[in-house]
Amino acid sequence: MGLINTIANFFHDGGFWMYPILLVGATGFAIGIERFIKLARVEIANRKMWDQLHPVLYKGDFDKAREMTRSDKSTISQLLMMGLERQGTVRRREDIEIVMEEEMMGIIPQLEKRTAYISLFANLSTLLGLLGTIIGLIQAFQAVANAAASEKAALLSASISEAMNCTAFGLIVAIPLLVVSLFLTTKAGNIIDSLEMASLKTLNIISFAQMRPQQAADHGEKA
Repeated sequence: MGLINTIANFFHDGGFWMYPILLVGATGFAIGIERFIKLARVEIANRKMWDQLHPVLYKGDFDKAREMTRSDKSTISQLLMMGLERQGTVRRREDIEIVMEEEMMGIIPQLEKRTAYISLFANLSTLLGLLGTIIGLIQAFQAVANAAASEKAALLSASISEAMNCTAFGLIVAIPLLVVSLFLTTKAGNIIDSLEMASLKTLNIISFAQMRPQQAADHGEKA
């Protein structure tokens, strides 16, 4: 109970500006939790699908691969399905690569959605803390100006201590939010890198599969 009372007194002494900081922090952490769950699900689904799809692609069974990506909702299936659909109608690697790059441009914003708000809320909580401290100090000096000489030192000390609570609370909220923002940005970047690697491997497999009939034909002509 002692710790709870200390936290409650700390929050109460900070005044009005503690509540906006708390609201900003709660919103930022809520977004962080939602983004973490979303990215974790995407990462797991992509890994599971790629482990199933890669052997099929390696065997050159592109019809089965197309069917697998059509029936799956993972991000990697959305990306590779576009390339595999185009592979069934064209032969040029450039055409397949272009359509997959277009799909990737649509996927990336979905992976990075709302992550930037977390760092914004971190900065906002810091600024709100400073604002609350400055306003508290102004009020403290105004109160001291009208106080008796014997009371000024004690009143000023107590008022400054209360005003600094806003800055401390703003930093307490901002620092974890910045860590969460960096973690989620890194996680989204890793997923994007894995998607790009999967698309490149798929392109190489498709290109190699298309080259084999031509090589066989050339070999037959030479024979």
